[in-house]
Amino acid sequence: MLELGGALHARGLAVTILHTAFNAPPDPARHRHPGFSFVAVPDAISDAVAATTEDGGGVDRAVAMNAAVEAPALADGVRDALASLLLRSSSEEGWEPRLACLILDATLTAVQKAAAGLGVPTLVLHTCSAACFRLFRSYDMLYHKGYLPAQESNQLLPVKELPPLQVRDLLDPSKLPNKDFWLKLLNLANETTSRSSGAIINTFEALEAHELEMIRDELADKRIPIFAIGPLHKLASTDGVGSTSLLHQDRTCIKWLDTQDSGSVLYVSFGSVVHVTQDEFTEVAWGLANSGKPFLWVVRHGLVLGVEKAELPQGFECAAKGRGKVIEWAPQQEVLAHPAIGGFWTHNGWNSTLESVHEGVPMLSRPHFGDQLATGRYVADTWKIGILLEGVLEREKIKRAITMLMEEKEGMEVRERAKNLKEKARMCIESSGSSQQAVDKLVDHIHSFQVVPL
Repeated sequence: MLELGGALHARGLAVTILHTAFNAPPDPARHRHPGFSFVAVPDAISDAVAATTEDGGGVDRAVAMNAAVEAPALADGVRDALASLLLRSSSEEGWEPRLACLILDATLTAVQKAAAGLGVPTLVLHTCSAACFRLFRSYDMLYHKGYLPAQESNQLLPVKELPPLQVRDLLDPSKLPNKDFWLKLLNLANETTSRSSGAIINTFEALEAHELEMIRDELADKRIPIFAIGPLHKLASTDGVGSTSLLHQDRTCIKWLDTQDSGSVLYVSFGSVVHVTQDEFTEVAWGLANSGKPFLWVVRHGLVLGVEKAELPQGFECAAKGRGKVIEWAPQQEVLAHPAIGGFWTHNGWNSTLESVHEGVPMLSRPHFGDQLATGRYVADTWKIGILLEGVLEREKIKRAITMLMEEKEGMEVRERAKNLKEKARMCIESSGSSQQAVDKLVDHIHSFQVVPL
């Protein structure tokens, strides 16, 4: 959302961010431009739930957030905040920017209804790929045709309606806590999109041309315009907007990368949400150490389940001495753009995947849950810019996968395709590129809204 705000602000729009209290509030001191402001709205998330980090904690927070959205406290808080902005728009005391619309997450149906009650149009931002946008709108079909609930016997079965996906790549609500909630959440997201005045997707035409065409065809009867404006992290204005990272970045890794040979380093990061078991952590550590390759490994607080700060296995630092650097968090975009980076072991979160695509870095994919599973399949089988690491994590398997990516013929072919896709990503954000044109169309669309001030 902050990156989208930056992209719109670069086109001359004033941006107000509404945020809930439980989710780390943005620091206004890092976003100093007068056109960028922040408004807190109340929520009903308990401190205990907000602090949950063990396995399933994300589900607990999502359930609690959804309950809060359905309750009057949050919806009324958003309504009051929007009403205040509408009143400011009609103020005669100096100039105030006109409130044009509210851009929101697809699951916040109650917030959309609050905006509709004030006559404020809504746009929906989808932070997954276009492929996953289609997937999450297809769950009725997946159940109707028997792909779900998934069985052990059909894990490798192709989903012929959504190639290249297989059943094992699907988020299966029956395997998750509170499965009924997840199905409801998917339905809410579809409902919110269908009631919106447009859908914004963080992707670009050259990457997902077929998927975007299918989405536009599927939504044609609802006349919902689709704006493919990715990669957002390259379109966002950084002038006065500042960093969007919510964690402290250890910049010592850049100086370390400066000392490494070009294309020699494997960057390893599983993002800000994924957890691993202690056994998996140990196998990853020894797989990296035994690979013989230089590596930069992000081991954030809370990465290992049940442990606030993970301890590296005994003997690991000695085995990796001179080759490996372990940090708590990295300036990832800068790391991926560094010439020393030759590969990215990633969980295939969509932001990480897009950042890797834009820099032409081939991926060692280890998706964990949600949209990551489908993204990992696209990386390996459609775009063919990565190698999928599946099954139980074992140090020898990890070592072989790293060697394949960084040294062998298959890895060379993957790197060449990643390089070609990088050029397409670069072209989409040029002045006449597809994503720049999409942002222009989005801004024109926003200007077309007529909101009556209070």
